[in-house]
Amino acid sequence: MNCIIIEDEIPAQKILNNFISKIPNLELVDTFKAAIEANTFLNSNTVDVVFLDINLPDISGIDFIKTIKNPPAIIMTTAYPDYAVNSFELDTIVDYLVKPFSFDRFLKAVNKAKDRKERFNNITVEDEETIFLNVDKTLHKLVLNSILFIESDRNYITVVTESQRFSYIDSLKNWKEKLPSNQFIQVHKSYIINSKFVSKISGNVLFVKDNKIPIGRTYKQDLLVKLGV
Repeated sequence: MNCIIIEDEIPAQKILNNFISKIPNLELVDTFKAAIEANTFLNSNTVDVVFLDINLPDISGIDFIKTIKNPPAIIMTTAYPDYAVNSFELDTIVDYLVKPFSFDRFLKAVNKAKDRKERFNNITVEDEETIFLNVDKTLHKLVLNSILFIESDRNYITVVTESQRFSYIDSLKNWKEKLPSNQFIQVHKSYIINSKFVSKISGNVLFVKDNKIPIGRTYKQDLLVKLGV
C-alpha cells in the first residue's frame, strides 16, 4: 500500500515517517503540511491510505475529507481524545490515533486500512450476502450490509434499513448468532447496530445515520473496542 501524511507538526511527521518505515509493503509517497497542498496531489494521484491530522492551518481534517472525490482509507491523528469518540462521521475513516500513540496502536490502524482495501478490491454486487425475511406471509430479500440496526420490543424484532422497516416475531439473540460479530454489535439489550453506519457517539447515545440508539452500560466498553477507539 502507498500512503501520504498530512500533518503540520514536524515531530508528528517524523514519528509517522518512522512507524511507516517499519512496516513492509507500506510506502510513504509524500508528506504535506497543509490540506490545500495535499488536495493538488490527490487530484492527480491515487493513494491507498492518508494519515490526516484533524487540526490543520487552512481547513480541518474532517472538513477536508468531505471535499475529496472517492477518498482513500483515512487514518485520523489528533491530540484530542473527544474527536475519536464523537466524530465517526464518514465511512472512509478507518481509525483514530490519539497522540501520543504507540507503534502497536499504529499497526492496528494500518491493518484496518489494509482490510478495507482488500474488501473493496474483492467485493462485487453478487458478493453481497442476502437473507429472506418472512413478514406477513411474504418473503422479502434483504442485503445484510443495508441494515442500519435491529430493535427488539418484547417478542418482536424490527429490522431497519435506510428505506425500509420490517417487524415480525423473532428474538435479538437469533439475530446476534447469525450476523457477523465484527460488523454488527450489540450496544443495548434491545439493539444491534451495523458499525458501518455509525456516525458519532455522544455520551451514552450512538448515532446510526440520523437514528439515536441508546448504549447500555455493560455494552459500551465492548463497543468502543470493536470500533477501535
